Amino acid sequence: MSLRIIFMGTPEFSVPTLAALAQAGHKIVAVYTQPPRPGGRRGLDLQKSPVHQAAELLGIEVRTPLNFKADEDREAFRALDADVAVVVAYGLLLPEAILSGTRLGCYNGHASLLPRWRGAAPIQRAIMAGDRETGMMVMKMEKGLDTGPVALTSLVSIGPDMTAGELHDTLMVRGAALMRDAMEKLEADDLPLTPQRDEGVLYAAKIAKGETHIDFTKPAQEVHDHVRGLSPFPGAWFELDIAGKRERVKVLASMVETARGETGTALFDDLTIACGDRSIRLTRLQKAGGKVLPADEFRRGTPVPAGTRLF
Repeated sequence: MSLRIIFMGTPEFSVPTLAALAQAGHKIVAVYTQPPRPGGRRGLDLQKSPVHQAAELLGIEVRTPLNFKADEDREAFRALDADVAVVVAYGLLLPEAILSGTRLGCYNGHASLLPRWRGAAPIQRAIMAGDRETGMMVMKMEKGLDTGPVALTSLVSIGPDMTAGELHDTLMVRGAALMRDAMEKLEADDLPLTPQRDEGVLYAAKIAKGETHIDFTKPAQEVHDHVRGLSPFPGAWFELDIAGKRERVKVLASMVETARGETGTALFDDLTIACGDRSIRLTRLQKAGGKVLPADEFRRGTPVPAGTRLF
């Protein structure tokens, strides 16, 4: 026996779950993903999403509607006669016609401990908030934003220096295994559903451009969490005066230090920068258009002596 599954996902994060369900012997009747977007070196070539590419390699039909407003798209979804839809980072809010368009409903793989961090950027927000634990959850979807009852949970510790990229990769693997287990239980009619708590709700809004700039007036721990929460993308940044011109520099890794001094100023020659309390040492950096470099290599090409002001 196996389930007839519609898979809905778009980024790299979704691919292991698609692969796990296919390897478990389920029939993936179609894959829904976001339409190809301009990309490539010139930013002009249409690029298929990672899920689109993975589905093609697996020989699965791919569908890329912009939305489900058209009756024909909704009917085409229902016509697949699927048992269940599995949704992992699809990137589109699903209407009721889709949520109820399969025999058993839609199940979502979400990268937080709901109801904390409902929404678009749970991985980044958890780290930026200094959370010490997060996880993957499989929930049954309903009309609200990530409000449905939870089926299964896999807890993940967040290390003090873990970046969003590292947490992403850990959760990506955990999520695939968790959804595989959830579908096995669903097929056996043994999948529990527990309503979410009413308290502790937080929303993980998309990362806005304006919040990626580093504010060195904040406490060092907050700055450190900000850096690692935005690493490797979109990247926290400051500006440095280089040859009379301000250039943007991204920070991909850092360490909290105890030294104190004038906020936003280099205290030593090793990129230790004073914060609102204590300081932070920048350990991996990237200039615009350049490679990501460890601090020692960065300083050889761009010295930042003690007393230098960062903006």
